Amino acid sequence: MNVTTDKLTSNDLMQMEDKHGAHNYHPLGVVLERGEGVHVWDVEGKKYYDFLSAYSAVNQGHCHPKIVDAMVEQAKMLTLTSRAFYNNALGPYEKFVTEYFGFDKVLPMNTGAEAVETAIKLCRKWGYEVKGIPENAAQIIVCENNFHGRTTTIVSFSNDPVANKNFGPYTPGFIRIPYNDTTALEEALKNNDNVVGMLVEPIQGEAGVFVPDAGYIEKAQQLCKDAGALFMADEVQTGIARTGALLAVCGDCSCGNTCQKDPNTFVKPDILILGKALSGGAYPVSAVLADNEIMNVIKPGQHGSTFGGNPVAAKVAIAALEVIRDEELAANARRLGQLFRKEMQRIIDSTDLVVKVRGRGLLNAIIVNDTEDSDTAWNLCVALKENGLLAKPTHGNIIRFAPPLVMTEEQLMECVAIIEKTINAFEK
Repeated sequence: MNVTTDKLTSNDLMQMEDKHGAHNYHPLGVVLERGEGVHVWDVEGKKYYDFLSAYSAVNQGHCHPKIVDAMVEQAKMLTLTSRAFYNNALGPYEKFVTEYFGFDKVLPMNTGAEAVETAIKLCRKWGYEVKGIPENAAQIIVCENNFHGRTTTIVSFSNDPVANKNFGPYTPGFIRIPYNDTTALEEALKNNDNVVGMLVEPIQGEAGVFVPDAGYIEKAQQLCKDAGALFMADEVQTGIARTGALLAVCGDCSCGNTCQKDPNTFVKPDILILGKALSGGAYPVSAVLADNEIMNVIKPGQHGSTFGGNPVAAKVAIAALEVIRDEELAANARRLGQLFRKEMQRIIDSTDLVVKVRGRGLLNAIIVNDTEDSDTAWNLCVALKENGLLAKPTHGNIIRFAPPLVMTEEQLMECVAIIEKTINAFEK
């Protein structure tokens, strides 16, 4: 087969991946070729609503023209210098992003997992050089059912056997406690001066969009502060307006993109971890932000990345954040999220197939009335695909719904109709 000239079908392309690619994913049976806004098209030309947004990387919608233009324009001039030299795009980006989120400094990286690893290293180094704990004694508190990436260190503190079985020996230095449990956090911090920080998702996405109790994030931050430990927020999936505010640590507030300026609604992490929608899905861009007291422990040669902070990434990230601000996508996510959960609850009240909806903003999930090891949620997603909406299960019986934030109310209601039609037909 001449793959450069023959028109390949979806089945051809899926077989090609199966034969030549590692089997580290289980994709839904659709092969996408094009995207625009809230829609994607497969190679046969069928149109779908995207209700996953590349795990919240495409908050600004597929192929947003402002972001794409910024990427193409910079790619024609200069793509990579490494950090061996200065470039004329990085400094303006660093100024922009630190002012945007309210921190002194940023350490630019490429992927979410790299950013989490960076935060772990930064937290440990701060613990030794500022807090003054004995070398190699640092401990970081994490939560059960966390998902922070798939590197060796990160899977070492996962309790998901799919993520960590047969990848040992595991990296030490982590204390795992229940999520949404400040009593457990207080106990872990008690009489343990070697705790240098806590790493937490403000909303656990991969765990099934688990939203903690009101006040949990605020109290967790205060407990860390009282114990002299850093509070690290992993907002790779929840950040950049996904939950109806610029950051999920803003809580369930209504002040949109300005919430980081209101001390009554914003929990400022000591270390903020960003990725995914920081580029609008156009390019791998991640970042770790902190104030000088923390970030200044990193000296030349102690951490880096060949591609981190490259000129294309810098231009793309500025454009992506400008889209979030200028199009008021946080406010749109908040408003449409409330409508979506209301509509899902209406459907739930009339069916036995789905028992619960939960979420914040446009990060939501429905819980299917079956066991975690069943294939009901998967089969329901296959049926949704046939009806023109793409979503994926997480943890067996949970389906995550996370459309691009550029969605309109009319489009959202079309999607609600697809979901309702599919559930009704599925039950029969």
